[in-house]
Amino acid sequence: MIETTTAPISAGLYTPEERARRDATIWTPVQGFLAAFQFIVFAVSVCLITRFMVTGAGEIWAVGSVVFKTLVLYTIMITGSIWEKVVFDKWLFAKSFFWEDVFSFLVLGLHTAYLWTLYSGSLSIREQLWLALAAYAAYAINAGQFLLKLRAARLQERATLALQQELAA
Repeated sequence: MIETTTAPISAGLYTPEERARRDATIWTPVQGFLAAFQFIVFAVSVCLITRFMVTGAGEIWAVGSVVFKTLVLYTIMITGSIWEKVVFDKWLFAKSFFWEDVFSFLVLGLHTAYLWTLYSGSLSIREQLWLALAAYAAYAINAGQFLLKLRAARLQERATLALQQELAA
């Protein structure tokens, strides 16, 4: 005899309770907006840095863009930790996003190192901007990690829904 269950089906990123909290919190759309906004700031900043590195023009714009990108990063890190607390009841390093959070700290460290060199003058402007580009490379990898998780979550939800429909039939 095959036993059936009416317990929620979950495998992967979110339990049904976590998914419900994720879908109910204002922090989910805030994170979505900030992620897109940060990517736009990143793309513009890369263009401004490249312009300065190639032509020597626009130093203030290039430097300012990195400072602004760093402030946006700090904002998304703070709101992201609030989101994790609401969804997973952990401020950071929730099981589902542990490695993304670990790598986020590398990204944050590189951006903060840039601010330190800007403040202290310990590197030339070009060296500072190379550091910013290293931070941006780390950011791009980290953004890719999160995009893969978003895709995994969507696939999980589709599979869960299909399985629930199959069991209901």
